[in-house]
Amino acid sequence: MSDALLEFEGLGKSFGGVRALDGLDMRVKRGEILGLIGPNGSGKTTSFNVVTGIYSPSQGRVRFDGQDITGLSARKVYEAGIARTFQRSRLCLPLSIFDNIMIGNHARLDNGLWFNLIRRGALRRQVEEGYDKARELVAGFSRELAGRMFEPVGALPMIERRRIEICRALVSGPKLLLLDEPSAGMTHDETAQLMDDILAVRDRMDDLSIIIIEHEMGVIERLTDHCVVLSYGRKISEGSYAQIAADPEVQSAYLGVD
Repeated sequence: MSDALLEFEGLGKSFGGVRALDGLDMRVKRGEILGLIGPNGSGKTTSFNVVTGIYSPSQGRVRFDGQDITGLSARKVYEAGIARTFQRSRLCLPLSIFDNIMIGNHARLDNGLWFNLIRRGALRRQVEEGYDKARELVAGFSRELAGRMFEPVGALPMIERRRIEICRALVSGPKLLLLDEPSAGMTHDETAQLMDDILAVRDRMDDLSIIIIEHEMGVIERLTDHCVVLSYGRKISEGSYAQIAADPEVQSAYLGVD
């Protein structure tokens, strides 16, 4: 079995005359945390949107766990084992912690009219199993928060909302987790806490691979095993954080060094 879980082969995406991704080659190993960095507009989030079926690529291939998933629908990508968070929160604030997490597992639930109306015992077991799983995930971040599963997420501070978003992505048991700027909107102390959380998730799920988009270089330095740097949709550098930070092209394109 290849050690590559996800592979991009010449991946491209164009919007009219704008090439958001331009011949991108990239590999993500099983169990690693990969940092995807670059200036605004470099193609980072576009790559997430192509992988997860929001956009179809204009060229190239995407392989995941040995299978070609190029152009699959978002639902099929999810079923294959890829989950994600977004830079801007997608939580439904009036709903409870439990409800928001279960939204992340909707495609795996038996929720047809016949099942819900007739098979009441099975429905109850499904809800109970979902609650136990959701509470276990939340407890991995905060036991105190796990005791508040039916409180609305709108009452929570930003770091707790980010934790719930990650739990919502993890509830389906993915092989690959995509995190799009998880520190956005948080203080320095909250960001440090979230880094601890992400490392704890990796320790508990050592077969989980993670790709993280992040502008905070302290986050990338601490969390990642490997980094890929994009500029204008192209890969300009790759390696450990120390290697890419010392690359003059990266310093010029991203770190503001002439």
